[in-house]
Amino acid sequence: MAPRFAPEEYSGRLERLLMAMKEERLDALLLFAQESMYWLTGYDTFGFCFFQTLIVKADGQMSLLTRSADLRQARHTSTIENITVWTDRANADPTVELKNLLDEMDLLGARIGVEYDTHGLTGTNTRRLDNQLQSFAKIIDASYVVSNLRLTKSPAEIAHVRKAAKLADASLDAALPLIEPGAREADLLAAMQGAVLAGDGEYPGNEFIIGSGDDALLCRSKSGRRKLNKTDQLTLEWAGTSARYHAAMMRTIMVGKPKQRHIELFDACLDAIQQIEPVLTTGHTFGDVFDVHARVMDERGLARHRLNACGYSLGARFAPSWMEHQMFYQGSPQPIEPDMSLFVHMIIMDSDTGVAMTLGQTYLTTPGAPEALSKHKLELIQR
Repeated sequence: MAPRFAPEEYSGRLERLLMAMKEERLDALLLFAQESMYWLTGYDTFGFCFFQTLIVKADGQMSLLTRSADLRQARHTSTIENITVWTDRANADPTVELKNLLDEMDLLGARIGVEYDTHGLTGTNTRRLDNQLQSFAKIIDASYVVSNLRLTKSPAEIAHVRKAAKLADASLDAALPLIEPGAREADLLAAMQGAVLAGDGEYPGNEFIIGSGDDALLCRSKSGRRKLNKTDQLTLEWAGTSARYHAAMMRTIMVGKPKQRHIELFDACLDAIQQIEPVLTTGHTFGDVFDVHARVMDERGLARHRLNACGYSLGARFAPSWMEHQMFYQGSPQPIEPDMSLFVHMIIMDSDTGVAMTLGQTYLTTPGAPEALSKHKLELIQR
């Protein structure tokens, strides 16, 4: 089971990365994003909450600097051969050991890229890193080199995306029979996450989001659970996950008779997604997708109730979020290309009336029309 892909898959990814590094004129790249390490080598851990980095030289040499707790993790799950352990002790500064390792790899005075924009590099460690390397090498912000390579998926990755989508469907299928007046949110969550795990899936990059009543207007998970009322609204956002690859879905489900406002907002969500689908093709950008979303919502007088983004790229992600860097927001120049897995969501939160409505699913882009990966129709679910 580990690493999760064939050796030739990883060698192909390394080749792509080295080409990108050449274009950026990088002698080496310090990977701090766990997603980058996983994509490149299969290294699978939550140890990125501590200091660790994977050094990639322009000649293809790689070396991992990590803690003792992750030594066997790296050996078992990854293709990495060179592993150095920094020592936990009072007042330890692993960036000193990193500088020494870089010196051993003949990188003094080199042009080195760093993945700064990641949860795998804290502010404290960033300050330490910059302090150690400012006179050692030329440091370049290279946060998105690997992130951009991960946007388009290989056939092997797409197989996991498709499995993740099936698990997302299974998750909703498990919840629907339980949604009724008096149902406990906790039981719904247990059924949904249980369906993913029972289908040989994984834990997602962030918690499933559930909210009913007033909490249906929230876009994040929170602690505390309630029971559904006789007439209620239930917002769910979840993802199937296979080998860390995500396929997300989102729905606001009606318990009892929906309000007229629910129907109005659902019609807006459906209209926006249907108009976005033709834009999920080559020749358009992520910004174009957002522009369609904003136009549809604003023409219906919903500018105050919509969000400033309407989706994002999905892939293999780790906590605290399954969202990729590339999002559908105003002005994003990111081109849409075939073999991207993209989550499109419509979220309308009308705080004036206390009414919520959401609708979202994952698409696979192709040379032609996008493929919706869910078997569930885009319709208002009533229980």
